[in-house]
Amino acid sequence: MNLAQRDKAIIWHPYTQMQTAPLPIGITRGEGALLFSEDGKTYLDAVSSWWVNIHGHAHPHIAQRVSQQLQTLEHVIFAGFTHEPAVELAERLLKLLPTNQARVFYTDNGSTAVEVALKMVLQYWFNQGVEKTKIIAFEGSYHGDTFGAMSVSERSVFTRPFQQYLFDVEFLPVPVPGKEEQTIERLQELLQHGDIAAFIFEPLVLGTAGMVMYSPEVLDELLRLCRKQKVMTIADEVMTGFGRTGKRFAMDYLTEQPDVMCFSKGITGGTMALGVTTCTQVIYNAFLSQDKTKALFHGHSYTANPVACAASLASLDLVEAPEFLQNLERITASHAAFAQELAGKEGIKEVRQTGTILAVEFEVGETSYFHNLRDVLYNFSLENGVLLRPLGNIVYALPSYCITPEQLAQVYQTMEGMRQLIVDGAF
Repeated sequence: MNLAQRDKAIIWHPYTQMQTAPLPIGITRGEGALLFSEDGKTYLDAVSSWWVNIHGHAHPHIAQRVSQQLQTLEHVIFAGFTHEPAVELAERLLKLLPTNQARVFYTDNGSTAVEVALKMVLQYWFNQGVEKTKIIAFEGSYHGDTFGAMSVSERSVFTRPFQQYLFDVEFLPVPVPGKEEQTIERLQELLQHGDIAAFIFEPLVLGTAGMVMYSPEVLDELLRLCRKQKVMTIADEVMTGFGRTGKRFAMDYLTEQPDVMCFSKGITGGTMALGVTTCTQVIYNAFLSQDKTKALFHGHSYTANPVACAASLASLDLVEAPEFLQNLERITASHAAFAQELAGKEGIKEVRQTGTILAVEFEVGETSYFHNLRDVLYNFSLENGVLLRPLGNIVYALPSYCITPEQLAQVYQTMEGMRQLIVDGAF
């Protein structure tokens, strides 16, 4: 039996209806922006394998650093102990973040990074005896699949079975172009209640919502309003961090600074799981006490895993290299040119682009994540040797930064082919 058949017999895959799903594609090797399957096919990974692989597959510099670390220290409990990779990573990461970020808390994925952020801000107020318990989030937001992260995410078919277990959240309309004032007014209204603990947001781009985009200027205004009312702000940069928006971090576009930041996905260059939550010294100080019950009681067995931290340090070497920003500029310019070319064509509802993120929304009437168009477009892309993972009628490209101009052209050609499919009514 091949990999796909062996898998089908024993494995349960994420976001997959296992009864109707086709056999998975067995991948045996990756190199740069390419994936190689067991049946000899090559796929251009235009979605960075769920947005994590920022430098390319099997990057030799990261592989070497991981190999070296494995020969020194593979893991040690992080309660009462520490190690060089964790300390160095925290030191280097804080130098790249907004200047108010002062402390680093390690977890192991994006959802847990968000869970920690929520617990930080809620306990910040609790430790001071202040009754602030409400969280504000954007409509359509996605912050993860654990219960706290689900609570601050869009209520949808994905969260419906767990609805009664999620805590109440106030949702803001996303301030997309033309609706900025509506969002600002709604936030001002909510802030008058006095019980708001924090506002959590995906800065500039809401990923799972369909790469919905809004401006840095309106986000700055929302953060100013929160700061004025002493409401904590949480920037979820799990997806946008490490170059996706055209700068190292989406918050680099802003003048305001968040109180808490969340990272995962690209932090290790897509090598292995790691989550990071950073916060201000003010938040950290609220947990300092002779009373041990005021500590932050959160942890994971693999907190600050030395191998994952080593992979992140190697990834940071690449992030800090001059070629990194040059590649961001190259991909951003290429996406912008294609977006301009595609906009207004038949079958196109909207083209959105921020930095290295390009999203094409097709005009097909009513659609959803479960529309059969999604499967048609997905299969079409694979047949053309490109891995694109549509969100309903929205197809996005979010490539590794090593992608070549020729490979970008292949992605654009595939998107154009999708447009032609829709125009021809072939779904």
